[in-house]
Amino acid sequence: MTSESQSAPVSNFIRTIIDNDLAAGRHAGKRWAGQPGPARIQQAGEPDTARIRTRFPPEPNGYLHIGHAKSICLNFGLAQDYQGACHLRFDDTNPEKEEDAYVKAIIDIVQWLGFDWRNNGEENCYYASDYFAFMYEFAESFVEAGFAYVDEQSPDQIRETRGTLTEQGTNSPWRDRPTHESLQRLREMRDGQHPNGSMALRAKIDMASPNINMRDPVLYRIRHAPHHRTGNTWCIYPMYSWAHPVEDALETITHSLCTLEFEDQRPFYDWILERLTELGHFLEPLPRQYEFSRLNLSHVVTSKRRLKLLVDEGHVSGWDDPRMPTLAGLRKRGYTPQAIKLFCSRLGVSKAAQNVPYSDLEQALRDDLDPRANRTVAVLDPIKLVLTNYPEGQTEPCQAPHHPHDPERGQRNFPLTRELWIERDDFREDPPKRYFRLFPGNTVRLKYGYIIRCTGFNKDDQGNITEVHAEYLPDTKSGTPGASSVKVRGTITWVSAAHAVPATVRLYDRLFNQPHPDAGDANFLDAINPDSVQTVQAWLEPGTHAAPETTWQFERLGYFVADRDESTPEQPVINRITTLRDVWI
Repeated sequence: MTSESQSAPVSNFIRTIIDNDLAAGRHAGKRWAGQPGPARIQQAGEPDTARIRTRFPPEPNGYLHIGHAKSICLNFGLAQDYQGACHLRFDDTNPEKEEDAYVKAIIDIVQWLGFDWRNNGEENCYYASDYFAFMYEFAESFVEAGFAYVDEQSPDQIRETRGTLTEQGTNSPWRDRPTHESLQRLREMRDGQHPNGSMALRAKIDMASPNINMRDPVLYRIRHAPHHRTGNTWCIYPMYSWAHPVEDALETITHSLCTLEFEDQRPFYDWILERLTELGHFLEPLPRQYEFSRLNLSHVVTSKRRLKLLVDEGHVSGWDDPRMPTLAGLRKRGYTPQAIKLFCSRLGVSKAAQNVPYSDLEQALRDDLDPRANRTVAVLDPIKLVLTNYPEGQTEPCQAPHHPHDPERGQRNFPLTRELWIERDDFREDPPKRYFRLFPGNTVRLKYGYIIRCTGFNKDDQGNITEVHAEYLPDTKSGTPGASSVKVRGTITWVSAAHAVPATVRLYDRLFNQPHPDAGDANFLDAINPDSVQTVQAWLEPGTHAAPETTWQFERLGYFVADRDESTPEQPVINRITTLRDVWI
């Protein structure tokens, strides 16, 4: 099954919410000025032609990973299905961790997945840092209205007085300071007159609230650090819990979709928007937040901190290492956008926890590639096979379909010669039971060629088998009347030693050998699979042209792709994407 075959959207609770909102006309009066902005800007706009507005808001502090793919497909997919718009928003409120390089990588991957944030001529690519002036304006109005105050406790003191799940918090000694004092301190913070951690702007809500997130949460903190876009213009930066609802409202987002860890933040999200609307900064209808379960995939870590550690300590070659769960790594590995979309489609959307085996991701890839990847033959661990009764110097053409289920793709042609390369595992001197491939005295078929009978082998001084000998049966070639004259139970693949194309092949496997490498107190680095990549010198069927990102099924071996950065037709560099079946069961 390919992703194209899943054209009908599958219903879920978020689609039900959207359907009900549209039926009730909840967003019918929403206005859009063609750019983000508060009420004074939006009220001059036209009725919004986008029936809904969603957003994908990554922080540019690392590369996107497979978990982000679910959110990307959900937000952009809903916008497409409901004739809406999805904004790409960079949530760049943490200057110490964010970089332009990450911005470029995120844009590249979202486009590679096939999604676009443009809508009716609107670019709809935004940055939280575009809104710093608005956010600060709203912060001052919060102070003036008595909804916020400047606290001069240290971060540790704020944490200590916040309380616990069973104990109420304690009011800050600065909570009831005069409004003009808080406003003065806030402006001093903005102007760089105070050091990091010396004070913070806090919302004034309820230190006895059963929801810890409502106990006077911090809105702004001091950070004397240059920002990747605004430089040193600002030295105070908004907390995500303040920035998130403000950004959504400025962009007139209708459905703000988050993972479940933000569920207990929703009351604060609503409180902020309700207060700002009371103060005249926003228009109804306001954005609403809805939460869905995040993806927990086995045999990977998705914490950006841990992924960055893997890169910085050299456990992988970079953010796009094919063993990484980053979308850039999966792309370099050979995963297709269609396979990732198919995987996300099969996951569905719900609030139930999703603990997904890595094999589900691999199976989505197989299901996508099987109908469209051409077949070819490769020998990854070669040993020479000599057909001792085949004439020296003779070359005989053989044929095979490019794809066994699509005859319109035609045939591929390759030669049979006296000396061939076969897989070392296709010969055994002393075979185990039910071994049907080559061993002394046994007969097998050379796929697309003749039936052969093994007659012997050579060894070197160390006892290693260096060459296998066999005789071919002249009237048994595939496609001829004699092909079925001799019954055999084994078939092996091969390439002509004189015509095979040399290639470097990297055999990638899972980076971690434990299903949950970062569970509990475990050191995830201890679970790194020492065999997660092996490099071999292989032989490819002649005529195999390894242009970057060309994908094949190597018969009997799995799916492979020409490396997008290193492979050339003259010097192929091939990555194994996945085997033909799950080998981790």
